[in-house]
Amino acid sequence: MSETETTENTENLLIDTNEYLKAGIHIGTKYKTKYMKEFIYKTRPDGLSVLNLKKIDERLRVAMKFLSNYKPEEILFVSRRENGWKGLRILHKLTGIRIITGRYPPGILTNTNLETYIEPKVMIVCDPWPDKNAIVDASKAGIPVVALCDTNNEPNNIDLIIPGNNKGKKSIGLFLYLVTREYMRAKSLLRGDQELEGYTVEDFVEE
Repeated sequence: MSETETTENTENLLIDTNEYLKAGIHIGTKYKTKYMKEFIYKTRPDGLSVLNLKKIDERLRVAMKFLSNYKPEEILFVSRRENGWKGLRILHKLTGIRIITGRYPPGILTNTNLETYIEPKVMIVCDPWPDKNAIVDASKAGIPVVALCDTNNEPNNIDLIIPGNNKGKKSIGLFLYLVTREYMRAKSLLRGDQELEGYTVEDFVEE
């Protein structure tokens, strides 16, 4: 079996298997935590973990079903990692979901005296490690957190894990494309299986 075959059955995925593989969303790190083992398909000879595509897709579906219960202004999407900034700006433009790129401003979820204080009902982050301050704030405020987690991540204060490569620009771009498309479909901003008009996966990838 080839190293790209991360599951025996990859039919009926959110996007063609080749798109997932091309983006490298299934390629993890050499380090793996015990919390992420259930999502790992195998370890390559070079030590890198390979995530199960079917489980990535399943968790994405669960996450999008969950997020579809919220209005755009009730969702906060955070990414300290620069590889998510371009895609997040498009996501915000198309969906209206609130975003924070770069350094997370401390206290905006917990300090009511701040002019920048906001009260989202759910948070989603690109990587629990660089976005840890946002996650801590969300936990204090009782806000559930959805996170794209690589094989080396700990699930502290994370309510829903989406396994996936959260470092590569192509992987993060594909992730943000799918979140945007599936949220818009759930909110009837796109018809049925309609794609994002005027945008491709590549548009969400940081240059």
